[in-house]
Amino acid sequence: MAVFDHLGITVDDLERGIAQYDPIMQALGFTRFDADGSVSWHTEGETELILFPAREAGTGPHRHGRVGWQHLAFAVGSRADVDRLHAIAMDAGWTAVRDPKTYPRFNDRYYASFVEDASGIRLEFMHNPPRDAASADRMEA
Repeated sequence: MAVFDHLGITVDDLERGIAQYDPIMQALGFTRFDADGSVSWHTEGETELILFPAREAGTGPHRHGRVGWQHLAFAVGSRADVDRLHAIAMDAGWTAVRDPKTYPRFNDRYYASFVEDASGIRLEFMHNPPRDAASADRMEA
C-alpha cells in the first residue's frame, strides 16, 4: 500500500503551474489528466499530484519557513537523474534554490537539488542509495 495517495497543491496561476510542473511530472513517469479547474498527474500505482488555482488572487506566493508547506522530495534512481530533473525544472522556469550537490550533513551518499516554482512551492530531487550501493553510484557520477 502506498504511503500517500494524492497531494493537492494550490498555485497562483494554474496555466503557469501546468507549464512548470508538466515537464517534471512527465520526466518522473506520471501521466497528465486535465479536469475542469485543475490538472493532475498519476502514476500506475495511482499516486496523484493535483494542481488547483488559488481561490483568491494575490494570496501568494508561499514563503518557505512559514507555517505550511516545506517541500516535497522526489527520490530518483541516480545522481544523473537529479541533474537531469534539475535541468528540466530550470528549462520550465523554476528557480534554483540549491544546485545539485552532495549533502554530507545527511550522509556522504545524499545527492540533491532544490527548486521553487512561481508560487513559492519547493521541490527536491534526491538520490540516497543504500550504503552498499554507494560506491557503484559514485563511480557513475
